[in-house]
Amino acid sequence: MRVGVLMLPTDPWPESLARARRIEAMGYDHLWTYDHLSWRRYRGRPWFSALPWLTGVAGATERIRLGTMVASPNLRHPVTLAQDAITLDHVSHGRLILGVGAGGIGFDATVFGHEALARSELVARLTEFVELLSRLLTEDLVSYDGTYYAVVDACVQPAAVQVPRIPLAIAAGGKKALELTARHADAWITFGDTMNGDRSVTGTADAVRAQIRVLEDACAAIDRDPTTIRRIFLIDNADERPLASVSAFGDFVGRYREFGFTDVVFHHPRADDPVWNEPEQIVEEIATGLLPDLHSLSGTT
Repeated sequence: MRVGVLMLPTDPWPESLARARRIEAMGYDHLWTYDHLSWRRYRGRPWFSALPWLTGVAGATERIRLGTMVASPNLRHPVTLAQDAITLDHVSHGRLILGVGAGGIGFDATVFGHEALARSELVARLTEFVELLSRLLTEDLVSYDGTYYAVVDACVQPAAVQVPRIPLAIAAGGKKALELTARHADAWITFGDTMNGDRSVTGTADAVRAQIRVLEDACAAIDRDPTTIRRIFLIDNADERPLASVSAFGDFVGRYREFGFTDVVFHHPRADDPVWNEPEQIVEEIATGLLPDLHSLSGTT
């Protein structure tokens, strides 16, 4: 089991860089940040752009993998995202995980003067976004004519450091998005019920089990081994508080490992956040008290 930390890109740069270095030194496997212009309760506060933020972290770290949680068509175009991602992959010496998703209906959805899309349209746009992005990361010359994107002779060079391409992690909860994940993803990201329904411990687990069944059925339909897709669980706003103690986190990770999850990501605690406000020392306590055992179980070094 690999464990990652999600840092919000809202703090002064020296603080963020020091924290990122400390997270790497403690042995965490990956470091993520949200890709938004602004986000939920942080609206109106400083909020840095995800890809330059990760590029800065890449230049100051050596081992930890870095990821977007998640880039979306609300803000990104596949051509420029592919070019930026490949640049970041080179800066980081092949440590990027490119997390992508459909995008929501918040601030980012309307900032360019467009109406927010219906849920079905979001998934349809994501499908084109992923299909085009996948081609841009693997082909020398790409043209595309779809409903949401038109591209003529796009040439994204050089190739990424990672072969055959930068890993794509798709955030998905519904049937069509999970089918897209089965076709194109190297990893799947979920936080449970994407419809903001039952956020209880049982409700979240039930939602995840249902998503797994859909994903595995979609893999079977195209003759893909579902174990070739890493499963990343993002600990979000559900009722359970896995960071309450090392034992609580261990119990949580154990349950999701039984579901087949290979990775768990938690938000770095913040004293000023109404949700993720556990004492910050829990990050070090998990690193010293649990990470070595989790790594030994999966063979991670």
